[in-house]
Amino acid sequence: MSNPFLPLPLRLMRHTIIQPSRLIHLLFWFSVICGLAGCNVGPKYVRPVMPAPPAFKESGPQQAPDGTAWKLAQPQDAAIRGKWWEIYQEPELNALEDKLNISNQNIAQFYDNFLAARAQVRQARSSYYPTLSVGPSYSRNRSPQTQTTASNSNPNSNLFNLPFDVSWEPDLWGRVRNTVRQNANAAQVSAADLANVKLTEQTNLAIFYFQLCGQDALEELDRKTVEVDRQSLELTQVLYKSGLDNDEAVAQAEIALKSSEAAVTNAGIARAQYEHAIALLVGEPASNFSIPVKPLTTQVPGIPIGVPSELLERRPDISAAERTMAEANALIGVQKAAYYPTLSITGTAGFEASKFSKWLTSPSRYWSVGPTASETIFDGGLRKSTMAQYVALYNADVAGYEQTVLTAFQQTEDSLASLRLLNEQIQQQQQTVTSAQRFLDVASARYRTGLDPYLNVFTAQSTLLANQQVVITLRVQQMASSVQLIEALGGGWNVTQLPSEREVAAKRP
Repeated sequence: MSNPFLPLPLRLMRHTIIQPSRLIHLLFWFSVICGLAGCNVGPKYVRPVMPAPPAFKESGPQQAPDGTAWKLAQPQDAAIRGKWWEIYQEPELNALEDKLNISNQNIAQFYDNFLAARAQVRQARSSYYPTLSVGPSYSRNRSPQTQTTASNSNPNSNLFNLPFDVSWEPDLWGRVRNTVRQNANAAQVSAADLANVKLTEQTNLAIFYFQLCGQDALEELDRKTVEVDRQSLELTQVLYKSGLDNDEAVAQAEIALKSSEAAVTNAGIARAQYEHAIALLVGEPASNFSIPVKPLTTQVPGIPIGVPSELLERRPDISAAERTMAEANALIGVQKAAYYPTLSITGTAGFEASKFSKWLTSPSRYWSVGPTASETIFDGGLRKSTMAQYVALYNADVAGYEQTVLTAFQQTEDSLASLRLLNEQIQQQQQTVTSAQRFLDVASARYRTGLDPYLNVFTAQSTLLANQQVVITLRVQQMASSVQLIEALGGGWNVTQLPSEREVAAKRP
């Protein structure tokens, strides 16, 4: 029999628990709620199909700078994997890249952003479970003397309370599931962004390294030119003193020498700047960092390029754009669930007594439990406009994804075209250097025999130096283009390295 002194809701609940038929009804409705919790009113995500050309336009055979035939690796060749910079066989570059992966602060920043995104997934998953809270309290009250009776002459009273509150909102329409999915997709975007910034910093380091080596080669060339110009000046001074030449030739020889010395200094300025840039990338103060002198001698290796469709799986920025679409799709599901009613189940249980000795005893316990349903009847078009906003954002992300893919095709073709044309230009320029060297040899011989003035030698030396500098500059551009090609191909990254939705929700990375 129910206790007549209990409040009406508690009496009803206790009566429900006692009778088996009511218990069956309760279990039935609980099963209905669990079944509805499996519903998901959000749209199913389907990755857009992006057509890709069958092959790169610029993937034909090439010629090496020395005239020997070489060819970019074909799709069946081994793809670039892992430490792609090792393809250049530069130990100094390998050591710098390894240090960059550990100490680069941009990478560290994006890594922490990824950890924060993972934490947000766990935050969203907490909505699957009920919330339990406890709030013990104690109060001492004094009643007016006019309210005291003979049986209760003490106006002072105590109240000890230990309530436990529980609340749970079943995920009837997939709002929580889509929120979790949206945060998981956002974490995957963050992981792809981390991979992309890592690839960017690695390629920047490789480019700066080859540019620094190019400056070393230019400085070496300028130093050799200084030595040649010094010998020419000494010869001109001897001829002037012997009366075989005039003071004008001496002045021209001095100008050539001073210009070469200034060029050496200028090359040192650029080298210092590249060295400082590399120090920043590897996370070291520029004041404590140095790289030994090493003129550029590296040749462009064969680079496996595959087919255009593989870029969709090999570039982290494309994966980030694709996961951004999935995130926007999940947000549509979150908003669509707002059209349906919500159900929340709340309950309270605890102990309440006026005396501490009776506080945690069985007669002092109390409890209540019950569901609450709510549905928005009128919101002035808020849900409809919000849904339109999320749909438009999804369509914008689709356009962004397609633009990212097209940009990847463009960057790859640009790098391939650059390598092909630089190849041809280097060969042409080397032929020019050969002709300039012959011009200098003839001019020097005629000057020594007194047939021509020193001005011809001065002009020939300047022509040879300018063309030799162009060859070195083109070689640096060629190495930079090869690095940019590897970056355009995604480096050694692959979409299989992207963590799954379950992995980004794990407590440990």
